[in-house]
Amino acid sequence: MDYSSVIQGFSVVLQPENLLYCFIGVLVGMLVGVLPGLGPAATVAILLPITLNVEPVTAIIMLAGIFYGAQYGGTITSVLLRLPGEASSVVTVFDGYAMARDGRAGSALGIAAIGSFVGGTVSIVALTFFAPFVARFALDFGPPEYAVLALLGILLVASVGSGSRLKALVAAGLGLLLATVGRDGFTGAERFTFDSLALTDGIDFVPIAMGLFGLGEILYNLEDRSGRATAPPKMVRALPSKDEVKQSSGAIGRGSVIGFLLGILPGGGAVLSSMAAYAYEKKRSKHPERFGQGAIEGVAAPETANNAAATSSFIPLLTLGIPANATIAVIFGALLIQGVTPGPQLITEHPDLFWGVVNSMYVGNILLLIMSIPLIGIFVRILRVRGTILAPITVLITLIGAYTVANSVFDIMLVCVFGALGYLMKKFGFEPGPLVLAFVLGSLLESALRRSLILFDGDPSGFVTRPISGVLVLALVIVVAAPALRALMTRRQNRAKNEELV
Repeated sequence: MDYSSVIQGFSVVLQPENLLYCFIGVLVGMLVGVLPGLGPAATVAILLPITLNVEPVTAIIMLAGIFYGAQYGGTITSVLLRLPGEASSVVTVFDGYAMARDGRAGSALGIAAIGSFVGGTVSIVALTFFAPFVARFALDFGPPEYAVLALLGILLVASVGSGSRLKALVAAGLGLLLATVGRDGFTGAERFTFDSLALTDGIDFVPIAMGLFGLGEILYNLEDRSGRATAPPKMVRALPSKDEVKQSSGAIGRGSVIGFLLGILPGGGAVLSSMAAYAYEKKRSKHPERFGQGAIEGVAAPETANNAAATSSFIPLLTLGIPANATIAVIFGALLIQGVTPGPQLITEHPDLFWGVVNSMYVGNILLLIMSIPLIGIFVRILRVRGTILAPITVLITLIGAYTVANSVFDIMLVCVFGALGYLMKKFGFEPGPLVLAFVLGSLLESALRRSLILFDGDPSGFVTRPISGVLVLALVIVVAAPALRALMTRRQNRAKNEELV
Protein backbone atom coordinates (compact mmCIF):
# COMPACT_ATOMS: atom_id res chain seq x y z
CA MET A 1 0.00 0.00 0.00
CA ASP A 2 1.25 3.48 -0.90
CA TYR A 3 1.39 5.30 2.44
CA SER A 4 2.23 8.59 0.72
CA SER A 5 -1.28 8.54 -0.75
CA VAL A 6 -2.73 8.04 2.74
CA ILE A 7 -0.79 11.06 4.02
CA GLN A 8 -1.91 13.04 0.99
CA GLY A 9 -5.49 12.18 1.91
CA PHE A 10 -5.07 13.98 5.24
CA SER A 11 -3.78 17.06 3.43
CA VAL A 12 -6.95 16.94 1.31
CA VAL A 13 -9.40 16.65 4.19
CA LEU A 14 -7.64 19.31 6.29
CA GLN A 15 -8.30 21.97 3.68
CA PRO A 16 -10.68 24.59 5.18
CA GLU A 17 -13.44 23.97 2.64
CA ASN A 18 -13.39 20.21 3.16
CA LEU A 19 -13.34 20.62 6.95
CA LEU A 20 -16.35 22.91 6.73
CA TYR A 21 -18.33 20.47 4.58
CA CYS A 22 -17.34 17.59 6.86
CA PHE A 23 -18.72 19.52 9.84
CA ILE A 24 -21.92 20.37 7.93
CA GLY A 25 -22.38 16.74 6.94
CA VAL A 26 -21.96 15.39 10.48
CA LEU A 27 -24.25 18.08 11.95
CA VAL A 28 -26.97 17.52 9.34
CA GLY A 29 -26.62 13.76 9.83
CA MET A 30 -27.15 14.05 13.59
CA LEU A 31 -30.23 16.20 13.06
CA VAL A 32 -31.55 13.76 10.46
CA GLY A 33 -31.14 10.91 12.91
CA VAL A 34 -33.03 12.83 15.59
CA LEU A 35 -35.97 13.51 13.26
CA PRO A 36 -37.72 10.16 12.73
CA GLY A 37 -38.71 9.31 9.18
CA LEU A 38 -36.49 11.49 6.99
CA GLY A 39 -33.45 9.21 7.00
CA PRO A 40 -29.95 9.67 5.56
CA ALA A 41 -30.87 8.21 2.14
CA ALA A 42 -33.62 10.79 1.58
CA THR A 43 -31.45 13.61 2.92
CA VAL A 44 -28.51 12.70 0.69
CA ALA A 45 -30.88 12.56 -2.29
CA ILE A 46 -32.34 15.98 -1.42
CA LEU A 47 -28.85 17.52 -1.14
CA LEU A 48 -27.53 16.06 -4.41
CA PRO A 49 -28.12 19.32 -6.36
CA ILE A 50 -25.88 21.18 -3.89
CA THR A 51 -22.99 18.81 -4.62
CA LEU A 52 -22.95 19.84 -8.29
CA ASN A 53 -21.33 23.17 -7.39
CA VAL A 54 -18.41 21.78 -5.37
CA GLU A 55 -15.46 19.48 -6.01
CA PRO A 56 -16.18 15.71 -6.05
CA VAL A 57 -14.10 14.96 -2.95
CA THR A 58 -15.78 17.81 -1.03
CA ALA A 59 -19.23 16.59 -2.02
CA ILE A 60 -18.60 12.97 -1.00
CA ILE A 61 -17.02 14.04 2.31
CA MET A 62 -20.23 15.92 3.19
CA LEU A 63 -22.53 13.10 2.07
CA ALA A 64 -20.49 10.52 4.00
CA GLY A 65 -20.71 12.72 7.11
CA ILE A 66 -24.49 12.74 6.81
CA PHE A 67 -24.51 8.94 6.66
CA TYR A 68 -22.46 8.11 9.76
CA GLY A 69 -23.68 11.18 11.66
CA ALA A 70 -27.26 9.91 11.34
CA GLN A 71 -26.32 6.66 13.06
CA TYR A 72 -25.71 8.49 16.36
CA GLY A 73 -28.57 10.92 15.89
CA GLY A 74 -31.04 8.04 15.76
CA THR A 75 -29.85 7.02 19.21
CA ILE A 76 -31.13 10.19 20.87
CA THR A 77 -34.84 9.64 20.28
CA SER A 78 -34.42 5.87 20.80
CA VAL A 79 -33.12 6.47 24.32
CA LEU A 80 -35.27 9.42 25.33
CA LEU A 81 -38.59 8.77 23.58
CA ARG A 82 -38.44 5.06 22.62
CA LEU A 83 -38.71 6.30 19.06
CA PRO A 84 -35.91 5.03 16.77
CA GLY A 85 -34.82 7.73 14.36
CA GLU A 86 -33.09 5.13 12.18
CA ALA A 87 -33.71 1.45 11.45
CA SER A 88 -30.29 0.68 12.93
CA SER A 89 -31.40 2.27 16.24
CA VAL A 90 -34.31 -0.12 16.79
CA VAL A 91 -32.23 -2.46 18.98
CA THR A 92 -30.98 0.46 21.10
CA VAL A 93 -34.57 1.09 22.19
CA PHE A 94 -34.68 -2.04 24.36
CA ASP A 95 -32.09 -1.05 26.96
CA GLY A 96 -31.56 2.63 26.12
CA TYR A 97 -35.13 3.61 26.96
CA ALA A 98 -35.10 1.44 30.08
CA MET A 99 -31.93 3.22 31.23
CA ALA A 100 -33.56 6.60 30.59
CA ARG A 101 -36.61 5.71 32.67
CA ASP A 102 -34.21 4.65 35.43
CA GLY A 103 -32.52 8.06 35.43
CA ARG A 104 -29.51 6.90 33.41
CA ALA A 105 -30.22 8.66 30.11
CA GLY A 106 -26.88 10.48 30.31
CA SER A 107 -25.03 7.18 30.74
CA ALA A 108 -26.88 5.66 27.78
CA LEU A 109 -26.20 8.60 25.46
CA GLY A 110 -22.63 8.94 26.68
CA ILE A 111 -21.72 5.29 26.13
CA ALA A 112 -23.46 5.44 22.74
CA ALA A 113 -21.27 8.41 21.78
CA ILE A 114 -18.11 6.69 23.00
CA GLY A 115 -19.04 3.42 21.31
CA SER A 116 -19.91 5.22 18.08
CA PHE A 117 -16.52 6.94 18.08
CA VAL A 118 -14.57 3.76 18.86
CA GLY A 119 -16.52 1.63 16.39
CA GLY A 120 -16.18 4.17 13.62
CA THR A 121 -12.47 4.70 14.27
CA VAL A 122 -11.67 0.97 14.42
CA SER A 123 -13.59 0.46 11.19
CA ILE A 124 -11.71 3.30 9.47
CA VAL A 125 -8.34 1.86 10.49
CA ALA A 126 -9.41 -1.56 9.23
CA LEU A 127 -10.72 0.03 6.03
CA THR A 128 -7.38 1.72 5.46
CA PHE A 129 -5.25 -1.41 5.81
CA PHE A 130 -7.53 -4.28 4.84
CA ALA A 131 -9.88 -2.85 2.20
CA PRO A 132 -8.49 -4.85 -0.76
CA PHE A 133 -8.61 -8.20 1.10
CA VAL A 134 -12.05 -7.65 2.59
CA ALA A 135 -13.41 -6.51 -0.77
CA ARG A 136 -12.26 -9.75 -2.39
CA PHE A 137 -14.00 -11.75 0.36
CA ALA A 138 -17.23 -9.80 -0.07
CA LEU A 139 -17.12 -10.47 -3.80
CA ASP A 140 -17.57 -14.19 -3.06
CA PHE A 141 -20.99 -13.57 -1.51
CA GLY A 142 -23.88 -14.43 -3.80
CA PRO A 143 -27.63 -14.94 -3.34
CA PRO A 144 -27.23 -18.24 -1.40
CA GLU A 145 -24.96 -16.61 1.18
CA TYR A 146 -27.29 -13.65 1.63
CA ALA A 147 -30.32 -15.92 1.95
CA VAL A 148 -28.76 -17.96 4.76
CA LEU A 149 -27.36 -14.82 6.42
CA ALA A 150 -30.79 -13.15 6.40
CA LEU A 151 -32.46 -16.28 7.79
CA LEU A 152 -29.80 -16.46 10.50
CA GLY A 153 -30.48 -12.84 11.39
CA ILE A 154 -34.23 -13.43 11.59
CA LEU A 155 -33.77 -16.41 13.89
CA LEU A 156 -31.53 -14.29 16.09
CA VAL A 157 -34.40 -11.86 16.71
CA ALA A 158 -35.76 -14.41 19.17
CA SER A 159 -32.69 -13.59 21.25
CA VAL A 160 -33.16 -9.83 20.84
CA GLY A 161 -36.57 -9.53 22.49
CA SER A 162 -36.78 -9.42 26.25
CA GLY A 163 -39.99 -11.49 26.40
CA SER A 164 -40.68 -15.13 25.60
CA ARG A 165 -38.89 -16.73 22.67
CA LEU A 166 -42.14 -18.07 21.21
CA LYS A 167 -43.77 -14.63 21.22
CA ALA A 168 -40.65 -13.16 19.62
CA LEU A 169 -40.84 -15.74 16.82
CA VAL A 170 -44.56 -15.01 16.31
CA ALA A 171 -43.79 -11.30 16.02
CA ALA A 172 -40.95 -12.07 13.59
CA GLY A 173 -43.34 -14.18 11.50
CA LEU A 174 -45.74 -11.23 11.30
CA GLY A 175 -42.83 -9.04 10.21
CA LEU A 176 -41.99 -11.48 7.41
CA LEU A 177 -45.63 -11.45 6.30
CA LEU A 178 -45.67 -7.65 6.15
CA ALA A 179 -42.47 -7.74 4.07
CA THR A 180 -44.32 -9.63 1.32
CA VAL A 181 -46.97 -6.92 0.85
CA GLY A 182 -46.75 -5.24 -2.55
CA ARG A 183 -45.75 -6.19 -6.07
CA ASP A 184 -43.75 -9.39 -6.53
CA GLY A 185 -40.31 -8.40 -7.79
CA PHE A 186 -40.02 -11.54 -9.93
CA THR A 187 -43.51 -12.01 -11.43
CA GLY A 188 -45.05 -8.55 -11.02
CA ALA A 189 -48.10 -10.05 -9.27
CA GLU A 190 -49.68 -8.03 -6.46
CA ARG A 191 -49.70 -9.62 -3.02
CA PHE A 192 -51.88 -8.61 -0.06
CA THR A 193 -52.60 -5.18 -1.55
CA PHE A 194 -56.41 -5.55 -1.37
CA ASP A 195 -56.63 -3.57 -4.63
CA SER A 196 -55.03 -0.54 -2.97
CA LEU A 197 -52.64 1.45 -5.18
CA ALA A 198 -50.93 2.81 -2.07
CA LEU A 199 -49.82 -0.73 -1.12
CA THR A 200 -48.56 -1.66 -4.58
CA ASP A 201 -44.98 -0.73 -3.71
CA GLY A 202 -45.19 -2.39 -0.30
CA ILE A 203 -45.10 -0.93 3.20
CA ASP A 204 -42.27 1.38 4.12
CA PHE A 205 -40.19 0.89 7.25
CA VAL A 206 -41.05 4.32 8.66
CA PRO A 207 -44.82 3.87 9.29
CA ILE A 208 -44.19 0.51 10.94
CA ALA A 209 -41.41 1.71 13.24
CA MET A 210 -43.10 5.01 14.07
CA GLY A 211 -46.40 3.32 14.79
CA LEU A 212 -45.11 0.41 16.87
CA PHE A 213 -42.52 2.32 18.88
CA GLY A 214 -44.07 5.80 18.83
CA LEU A 215 -47.85 5.73 19.02
CA GLY A 216 -47.96 2.25 20.52
CA GLU A 217 -45.80 3.27 23.45
CA ILE A 218 -47.78 6.47 24.03
CA LEU A 219 -51.12 4.63 24.02
CA TYR A 220 -49.81 2.02 26.42
CA ASN A 221 -48.41 4.64 28.79
CA LEU A 222 -51.67 6.61 28.73
CA GLU A 223 -53.61 3.53 29.78
CA ASP A 224 -51.03 2.70 32.42
CA ARG A 225 -51.25 6.11 34.05
CA SER A 226 -53.25 6.23 37.26
CA GLY A 227 -54.68 9.65 36.49
CA ARG A 228 -52.26 11.56 38.68
CA ALA A 229 -49.15 13.26 37.38
CA THR A 230 -45.96 11.31 37.83
CA ALA A 231 -42.65 12.99 38.52
CA PRO A 232 -40.10 12.67 35.75
CA PRO A 233 -37.14 10.40 36.52
CA LYS A 234 -34.10 12.09 38.00
CA MET A 235 -30.89 11.95 36.06
CA VAL A 236 -28.17 10.30 38.10
CA ARG A 237 -25.27 11.59 35.97
CA ALA A 238 -24.69 13.21 32.60
CA LEU A 239 -21.96 10.77 31.54
CA PRO A 240 -21.26 7.07 32.14
CA SER A 241 -19.22 6.22 35.22
CA LYS A 242 -15.85 4.50 35.12
CA ASP A 243 -17.49 1.21 36.11
CA GLU A 244 -20.02 1.53 33.29
CA VAL A 245 -17.29 2.28 30.76
CA LYS A 246 -15.31 -0.72 32.01
CA GLN A 247 -18.42 -2.89 31.89
CA SER A 248 -19.06 -1.83 28.29
CA SER A 249 -15.50 -2.06 26.99
CA GLY A 250 -15.82 -5.68 25.88
CA ALA A 251 -19.14 -5.02 24.15
CA ILE A 252 -17.64 -2.02 22.34
CA GLY A 253 -14.68 -4.09 21.13
CA ARG A 254 -16.83 -6.96 19.91
CA GLY A 255 -19.35 -4.58 18.37
CA SER A 256 -16.55 -2.93 16.37
CA VAL A 257 -15.51 -6.25 14.85
CA ILE A 258 -19.07 -7.44 14.14
CA GLY A 259 -20.05 -4.09 12.64
CA PHE A 260 -17.00 -3.92 10.39
CA LEU A 261 -17.45 -7.46 9.03
CA LEU A 262 -21.20 -7.26 8.47
CA GLY A 263 -21.10 -3.68 7.17
CA ILE A 264 -19.33 -4.69 3.98
CA LEU A 265 -22.10 -7.13 3.04
CA PRO A 266 -24.78 -5.67 0.73
CA GLY A 267 -28.20 -5.80 2.35
CA GLY A 268 -26.90 -6.24 5.88
CA GLY A 269 -25.20 -3.05 6.94
CA ALA A 270 -25.95 -1.15 10.12
CA VAL A 271 -29.32 -2.83 10.83
CA LEU A 272 -28.06 -6.40 10.76
CA SER A 273 -24.84 -5.40 12.53
CA SER A 274 -26.61 -3.75 15.46
CA MET A 275 -28.96 -6.72 15.82
CA ALA A 276 -26.16 -9.29 15.65
CA ALA A 277 -24.02 -7.39 18.18
CA TYR A 278 -26.93 -7.14 20.63
CA ALA A 279 -27.88 -10.80 20.23
CA TYR A 280 -24.27 -11.91 20.75
CA GLU A 281 -23.88 -9.85 23.93
CA LYS A 282 -27.09 -11.25 25.34
CA LYS A 283 -26.08 -14.84 24.52
CA ARG A 284 -22.64 -14.57 26.10
CA SER A 285 -23.85 -12.71 29.21
CA LYS A 286 -23.98 -14.61 32.50
CA HIS A 287 -27.16 -12.68 33.30
CA PRO A 288 -29.12 -12.38 30.02
CA GLU A 289 -32.24 -11.39 31.96
CA ARG A 290 -30.68 -7.94 32.44
CA PHE A 291 -31.06 -7.20 28.74
CA GLY A 292 -34.21 -5.25 28.05
CA GLN A 293 -34.16 -3.96 31.62
CA GLY A 294 -31.39 -1.37 31.23
CA ALA A 295 -28.15 -3.30 30.54
CA ILE A 296 -25.58 -0.77 29.38
CA GLU A 297 -23.96 -3.41 27.13
CA GLY A 298 -27.28 -3.48 25.28
CA VAL A 299 -26.65 0.12 24.24
CA ALA A 300 -22.88 -0.05 23.75
CA ALA A 301 -22.79 -3.09 21.44
CA PRO A 302 -25.40 -2.10 18.82
CA GLU A 303 -24.36 1.57 18.75
CA THR A 304 -20.72 0.61 18.21
CA ALA A 305 -21.68 -1.94 15.56
CA ASN A 306 -23.92 0.32 13.50
CA ASN A 307 -21.28 3.06 13.27
CA ALA A 308 -18.57 0.55 12.38
CA ALA A 309 -20.88 -0.86 9.69
CA ALA A 310 -21.69 2.60 8.32
CA THR A 311 -17.97 3.14 7.75
CA SER A 312 -17.09 -0.30 6.37
CA SER A 313 -19.98 -0.14 3.88
CA PHE A 314 -17.80 2.25 1.88
CA ILE A 315 -15.39 -0.62 1.10
CA PRO A 316 -17.50 -2.35 -1.59
CA LEU A 317 -18.55 1.06 -2.94
CA LEU A 318 -15.08 2.54 -3.38
CA THR A 319 -13.20 -0.63 -4.34
CA LEU A 320 -15.83 -2.62 -6.28
CA GLY A 321 -18.44 -0.08 -7.27
CA ILE A 322 -21.09 -2.07 -5.35
CA PRO A 323 -23.40 -0.05 -3.02
CA ALA A 324 -24.05 -1.90 0.22
CA ASN A 325 -27.31 -0.14 1.17
CA ALA A 326 -29.77 2.54 0.08
CA THR A 327 -27.75 5.52 1.31
CA ILE A 328 -24.54 4.24 -0.23
CA ALA A 329 -26.47 3.74 -3.48
CA VAL A 330 -27.40 7.44 -3.47
CA ILE A 331 -23.76 8.38 -2.79
CA PHE A 332 -22.82 6.06 -5.67
CA GLY A 333 -25.13 8.12 -7.87
CA ALA A 334 -23.48 11.32 -6.63
CA LEU A 335 -20.07 9.99 -7.69
CA LEU A 336 -21.38 9.15 -11.16
CA ILE A 337 -22.90 12.65 -11.47
CA GLN A 338 -19.46 14.05 -10.62
CA GLY A 339 -17.91 11.97 -13.41
CA VAL A 340 -16.19 9.54 -11.02
CA THR A 341 -16.75 5.80 -11.48
CA PRO A 342 -16.20 3.78 -8.26
CA GLY A 343 -14.30 0.54 -8.74
CA PRO A 344 -10.90 -1.15 -8.55
CA GLN A 345 -9.24 1.69 -10.50
CA LEU A 346 -10.49 4.43 -8.15
CA ILE A 347 -7.46 4.21 -5.84
CA THR A 348 -5.00 4.71 -8.70
CA GLU A 349 -7.03 7.14 -10.84
CA HIS A 350 -8.43 9.32 -8.02
CA PRO A 351 -6.23 8.74 -4.93
CA ASP A 352 -7.07 12.21 -3.58
CA LEU A 353 -10.79 11.36 -3.59
CA PHE A 354 -10.39 7.83 -2.21
CA TRP A 355 -8.07 8.69 0.67
CA GLY A 356 -9.65 12.10 1.21
CA VAL A 357 -13.03 10.46 1.86
CA VAL A 358 -11.52 7.69 4.01
CA ASN A 359 -9.48 10.10 6.14
CA SER A 360 -12.39 12.54 6.45
CA MET A 361 -14.09 9.86 8.55
CA TYR A 362 -11.38 10.22 11.21
CA VAL A 363 -12.12 13.93 11.43
CA GLY A 364 -15.89 13.38 11.21
CA ASN A 365 -15.89 10.92 14.11
CA ILE A 366 -13.91 13.34 16.28
CA LEU A 367 -16.36 16.14 15.42
CA LEU A 368 -19.26 13.83 16.23
CA LEU A 369 -17.80 13.01 19.65
CA ILE A 370 -17.02 16.67 20.40
CA MET A 371 -20.57 17.76 19.51
CA SER A 372 -22.48 14.90 21.11
CA ILE A 373 -20.93 14.81 24.59
CA PRO A 374 -21.69 18.49 25.52
CA LEU A 375 -25.23 18.17 24.15
CA ILE A 376 -26.10 15.20 26.36
CA GLY A 377 -27.20 17.49 29.19
CA ILE A 378 -29.60 19.23 26.80
CA PHE A 379 -30.94 15.95 25.44
CA VAL A 380 -31.73 14.46 28.85
CA ARG A 381 -33.74 17.56 29.83
CA ILE A 382 -36.42 16.24 27.50
CA LEU A 383 -37.25 13.73 30.23
CA ARG A 384 -38.13 16.57 32.59
CA VAL A 385 -40.99 17.63 30.36
CA ARG A 386 -44.34 16.43 31.71
CA GLY A 387 -45.87 13.46 29.93
CA THR A 388 -49.01 15.41 29.08
CA ILE A 389 -46.83 17.82 27.08
CA LEU A 390 -44.30 15.32 25.75
CA ALA A 391 -46.88 12.84 24.41
CA PRO A 392 -48.56 15.24 21.93
CA ILE A 393 -45.14 16.52 20.80
CA THR A 394 -43.97 12.95 20.22
CA VAL A 395 -47.13 12.17 18.24
CA LEU A 396 -46.62 15.30 16.14
CA ILE A 397 -42.96 14.42 15.45
CA THR A 398 -43.98 10.88 14.55
CA LEU A 399 -46.69 11.92 12.09
CA ILE A 400 -44.53 14.63 10.50
CA GLY A 401 -41.65 12.20 10.14
CA ALA A 402 -43.89 9.61 8.50
CA TYR A 403 -45.42 12.17 6.14
CA THR A 404 -42.12 13.68 4.97
CA VAL A 405 -40.87 10.39 3.52
CA ALA A 406 -43.30 10.33 0.59
CA ASN A 407 -45.67 13.25 1.36
CA SER A 408 -48.38 10.62 1.77
CA VAL A 409 -51.45 10.86 3.98
CA PHE A 410 -51.78 7.08 3.61
CA ASP A 411 -48.51 6.70 5.55
CA ILE A 412 -50.06 8.65 8.43
CA MET A 413 -52.99 6.21 8.38
CA LEU A 414 -50.52 3.32 8.49
CA VAL A 415 -48.80 4.87 11.49
CA CYS A 416 -52.14 4.94 13.31
CA VAL A 417 -52.83 1.30 12.39
CA PHE A 418 -49.44 0.12 13.57
CA GLY A 419 -49.75 2.32 16.64
CA ALA A 420 -52.85 0.35 17.61
CA LEU A 421 -51.02 -2.89 16.83
CA GLY A 422 -48.06 -1.78 18.96
CA TYR A 423 -50.40 -1.01 21.85
CA LEU A 424 -51.98 -4.48 21.63
CA MET A 425 -48.60 -6.19 21.35
CA LYS A 426 -47.33 -4.33 24.39
CA LYS A 427 -50.48 -5.14 26.32
CA PHE A 428 -50.26 -8.87 25.61
CA GLY A 429 -46.50 -9.22 26.12
CA PHE A 430 -45.24 -9.21 22.51
CA GLU A 431 -42.07 -7.20 21.82
CA PRO A 432 -42.32 -5.07 18.64
CA GLY A 433 -38.55 -5.22 17.98
CA PRO A 434 -38.50 -8.71 16.40
CA LEU A 435 -41.36 -7.70 14.08
CA VAL A 436 -39.53 -4.64 12.81
CA LEU A 437 -36.18 -6.39 12.41
CA ALA A 438 -37.75 -9.35 10.58
CA PHE A 439 -39.57 -6.91 8.31
CA VAL A 440 -36.29 -5.21 7.42
CA LEU A 441 -34.58 -8.52 6.63
CA GLY A 442 -37.62 -10.12 4.99
CA SER A 443 -37.23 -8.57 1.56
CA LEU A 444 -33.54 -9.54 1.47
CA LEU A 445 -34.41 -13.11 2.48
CA GLU A 446 -37.12 -13.56 -0.15
CA SER A 447 -35.11 -12.07 -3.00
CA ALA A 448 -31.91 -13.98 -2.17
CA LEU A 449 -33.77 -17.26 -1.56
CA ARG A 450 -35.65 -17.16 -4.84
CA ARG A 451 -32.54 -16.20 -6.80
CA SER A 452 -30.67 -19.06 -5.13
CA LEU A 453 -33.31 -21.63 -6.03
CA ILE A 454 -33.24 -20.42 -9.63
CA LEU A 455 -29.45 -20.77 -9.55
CA PHE A 456 -29.70 -24.31 -8.10
CA ASP A 457 -32.59 -25.38 -10.39
CA GLY A 458 -34.77 -25.83 -7.33
CA ASP A 459 -32.30 -28.07 -5.45
CA PRO A 460 -31.86 -26.73 -1.89
CA SER A 461 -28.75 -28.87 -1.32
CA GLY A 462 -26.82 -26.18 -3.16
CA PHE A 463 -26.83 -24.09 0.01
CA VAL A 464 -24.68 -26.73 1.73
CA THR A 465 -22.27 -27.43 -1.14
CA ARG A 466 -21.07 -23.81 -1.44
CA PRO A 467 -18.28 -23.19 1.11
CA ILE A 468 -19.41 -19.89 2.62
CA SER A 469 -23.15 -20.64 2.63
CA GLY A 470 -22.34 -24.10 4.01
CA VAL A 471 -20.58 -22.55 7.00
CA LEU A 472 -23.51 -20.18 7.49
CA VAL A 473 -25.94 -23.13 7.35
CA LEU A 474 -23.89 -24.80 10.09
CA ALA A 475 -24.15 -21.63 12.17
CA LEU A 476 -27.90 -21.64 11.50
CA VAL A 477 -28.19 -25.22 12.80
CA ILE A 478 -26.24 -24.27 15.91
CA VAL A 479 -28.53 -21.31 16.60
CA VAL A 480 -31.61 -23.54 16.24
CA ALA A 481 -30.20 -26.40 18.28
CA ALA A 482 -28.49 -24.34 21.00
CA PRO A 483 -31.62 -23.69 23.15
CA ALA A 484 -32.57 -27.38 23.11
CA LEU A 485 -29.03 -28.47 23.94
CA ARG A 486 -28.81 -25.88 26.72
CA ALA A 487 -32.11 -27.08 28.20
CA LEU A 488 -30.93 -30.71 27.98
CA MET A 489 -27.64 -29.92 29.74
CA THR A 490 -29.46 -27.98 32.46
CA ARG A 491 -31.86 -30.89 32.98
CA ARG A 492 -28.96 -33.36 33.29
CA GLN A 493 -27.13 -31.10 35.75
CA ASN A 494 -30.24 -30.77 37.89
CA ARG A 495 -30.76 -34.52 37.80
CA ALA A 496 -27.12 -35.09 38.82
CA LYS A 497 -27.49 -32.64 41.73
CA ASN A 498 -30.66 -34.36 42.89
CA GLU A 499 -28.93 -37.76 42.78
CA GLU A 500 -26.03 -36.39 44.87
CA LEU A 501 -28.47 -35.05 47.45
CA VAL A 502 -30.16 -38.44 47.67
